[in-house]
Amino acid sequence: MAAPFRAIFGRALDIALPTLCPACREQVRDGGLCPSCWSKLTMIAPPYCERLGIPFAYDPGPGVLSMQAISDPPAYNRARAAVRFDDIARALVHALKYGDRLDLAPVMGRWMARAGHELLKDADALIPVPLHWRRLWGRRFNQSALLSKTISQESGVPVADAAIKRIKATAQQVGLTQSERAQNVQGAFRVPPDHKAEVAGRRVVLIDDVLTSGATSDACARALLRAGASNVDLLVFARVVDAVQAPI
Repeated sequence: MAAPFRAIFGRALDIALPTLCPACREQVRDGGLCPSCWSKLTMIAPPYCERLGIPFAYDPGPGVLSMQAISDPPAYNRARAAVRFDDIARALVHALKYGDRLDLAPVMGRWMARAGHELLKDADALIPVPLHWRRLWGRRFNQSALLSKTISQESGVPVADAAIKRIKATAQQVGLTQSERAQNVQGAFRVPPDHKAEVAGRRVVLIDDVLTSGATSDACARALLRAGASNVDLLVFARVVDAVQAPI
């Protein structure tokens, strides 16, 4: 009797509290975006910078880097993102983080798994970018951990939730310059001694929701490399793209 009851209750709940598109608030049948907003979402696909995943204006061939990757290389090896951080992507991220739309995490995580397939095929562990315990207590969940769970299910790569810890309660990065962001997260992350075995000699993929300046992910990557990680890549849902770049 339990399964039929749950099905009936679920249908009644869908009627009473219909799922809405996080961008335009139109009712959607299976969660995620409505068709109109879906058509406006900008997916990131090749050609792009081999290092940073920044889209190129044309295909220069394999292995070509962007100017940013050459002039200011990050601590992590490669970065990949599912979509550009535009108005629709921002609505999805904010609905997940601040609107308790946990139903969006599986959809977003599946897009990330497809975008990061080349990183995931050789990875030993997924490591979600951690929240400080105070922020985690206030939000009740870590959105990066939720995304990691779906990516793990899609790829078979295990999640190492406790492999890195945020030991400093940093200010919000929004509104800070690039140098201020880097200073804000300096010394904020550490691999606990009893979790170094999850990192040492392993190829890990950092998971986060948005890549803006890269200061947070760079600080995490440095902490993981100090703990002995053999390779650190980065996979995010959305990344800021100022302009489509020409390859170098």
